[in-house]
Order: sequence, then structure tokens, then C-alpha cells
Amino acid sequence: MSQTARSEFLSPLLGAYYFFYFALVGVYVIFMPKVLVELGYSTVEVGIVYAAAPFMRFLLPFVFRHYLELGPKVYLFSLFFSFIATLIFMGTVRTFELYLVANLLFGAAVGISLPYVETIALASLTKTSYGKVRLWGSLGFMGIALWLGKVLEVPFEALYYLSAMTFLTLIFGALLIRYDTTSHPAAQDDDSFSLSKYWAFWVSVFLMQVGFGGFYNFFTIYETSHGISLEMTSWMWSFGVICEIVMLYFQGPLLQRNLLNILQFAILVTSLRWLILYLFPGSVVMTFASQSLHAVSFALYHTAAITYVFSLYAQKKLAQQFFLGIAFGLGGSVGAVLSGQIYGEKMFLIEACITFMAFVVLWVHQKRKESIA
Repeated sequence: MSQTARSEFLSPLLGAYYFFYFALVGVYVIFMPKVLVELGYSTVEVGIVYAAAPFMRFLLPFVFRHYLELGPKVYLFSLFFSFIATLIFMGTVRTFELYLVANLLFGAAVGISLPYVETIALASLTKTSYGKVRLWGSLGFMGIALWLGKVLEVPFEALYYLSAMTFLTLIFGALLIRYDTTSHPAAQDDDSFSLSKYWAFWVSVFLMQVGFGGFYNFFTIYETSHGISLEMTSWMWSFGVICEIVMLYFQGPLLQRNLLNILQFAILVTSLRWLILYLFPGSVVMTFASQSLHAVSFALYHTAAITYVFSLYAQKKLAQQFFLGIAFGLGGSVGAVLSGQIYGEKMFLIEACITFMAFVVLWVHQKRKESIA
């Protein structure tokens, strides 16, 4: 089967998987924290719960490197246990300790399936097609946010939606196994995978995500505290996702160029984005302008980064696991904790500086790689 014909069959399945996967992420990230507070959780307990999944996502790649291989069976188990974990949520959500354990299971399971699917997509689709398929994830995230924002009344309804989205992710995810053409060597028999060889790249990835901590956790609080209404702030969130979708659709030609240069450009744009929020916190026009840069700082950066990682290592799935683990796992956890400590008028100035550090370290990586070549 030619790559074109293969893509025609594969693209709708990938699009459905991304749509429902990021819809479940939307329910989990946007609505479940509010549900927990309504059920009597303290903000400290909510913070601990939401550190669980990223922490597991960070640990998993090290386990797979030495003890497991990310093959079809493990992938299916991850889809199945993601769904089981959401069912366990319903029976444990009223008890902090039990719910925390359930979140550790959920974080471990969810952290396995996406790297597996990303590898299939990158191996099977052209760079242009990948962005157009991946945008369905953004549509799923935005769609569930807008829908539940209107209809959600009872806290437990969010858990029902979470389970439904996870079940649909399981169904469409399972159908993708037939398109997996990547070999699965035993991880413990291969010692060639090295983080230290490209240490500067991984440090840059980590710092880039740390810089997002204030945005993900405090953007709404920050803007409303400067006189912008909650409704307008919601539109700002949606506008950022719309810009992300546009970039994912049209970014194909950009990815044909030097990926490291694209990453450096995206990091500089992100640093500028946080600087705008620091300088003009109460300006609706400037805040919308900063949100338009989400197209570059998230969509273009993320796609260029996973494509670069795919080209950098022979162990494709393991490399994607480490990218998600170090970026959204460790970087996300540290970014959330740090942003809580530095929240205030200078938070986005500090995060602009952290993001610029990511640019400097990536420049070091580029020079080291050129010297090796």
C-alpha cells in the first residue's frame, strides 16, 4: 500500500483518537479541579492530585528504557487501564488518599498511549498531513470546553464525560495498532539511547515547559485581577486555541526547513509572549495579541519538537515518551509549583526570562551538534 493510500485510511482514525484523547484531557484539566473544590478538597489537595499524573509521565520513560517495551500489548493495556481508572474515580473521588492513588494509575496509563500514537503518525504521514490530522486534538479540547461550560451542573457529570471520552479514545486507539510499522526491540537489550548525549536539548525542552507554568495555572486569575472580565478571558483562551488550529493546518511547509531554527524562533516568540503579558496585563488588545502567539509557542513548537526528536533517535517510541515526560511531566510539575511561588506582578517577566534561558540552552545544543557532525 502506498503512503498516500495508507494515509487515507489512517488519517480519520488518528483524527478521532486525537479528538477524544484531548477532549478527555480538557475534562480532566479544565473541569475536574472545580469539581474537587465543590466536593470539599482544599487547594493544596487539588495541587497534590494534579502533580500525580505529570509525575508518573516523567517516571515512565525510565521504566520503559530498562524493563519494558512499548509494543501493541502494552499500548492496549494503557488504553484499557485509562478507562478503568476513570471508573475508579467515581468510587474514590470523595476520599483524597484513594483518589490520589487512582490518579497515579490514570497518569501512568494515559502517559503511555500518546507517544505510541505519535510514533505511528510521524512514521506514516507527511509533515503537512500530520498537522492537519493533529488539529483534531485542538478541536476536541476546545469543543468539550465550550460544551461542558454550558451544560455542566452536577459535579459528577464531569466524571461521566471523562469516562465517555476515555472509552472512545480506547475504541479508536485500539484500531490504530494495525498501522504500527515500528520495530519493538527489547528495551533492556539496547543501551544506545542516551539523554546525556543531547543534554542541552532536553534542558531546553524542560525550561520551555516550566515557562508555561504561570500561563496554564494562573492566566485566568492574572487577567481577571487586572480588570478583564471572566467572559472576556474565556474568549482569550478560545482565541489561542483557534490560532493553534490555523497553525496546525498550514504549518507543513515550515516543517520542511531546519527544525532547530524553527524551535529557536518559537522559543523567542514565546518569551516575547510572556513579556507582553507582563507589560500590558490590563490591555484587552495586547492580551489578544499575546494569545495569537499560541500558534507559534505551542502548535509550531510542539510539532517541530516531536518531529526533531523522531529524527534524533532510533528508538522512536521511547524518545517520544521522554519528550512528553521531561516536557509535560517534569517541566509541567515544576512549572506549576514555581508559578504558585512567584505569582504576582512580575510572574510573567520571570517566565519570559526562563523561556529565554531555554533559547540559550538550545543554541548550545545546536553548536554541540554541529561540532559532532
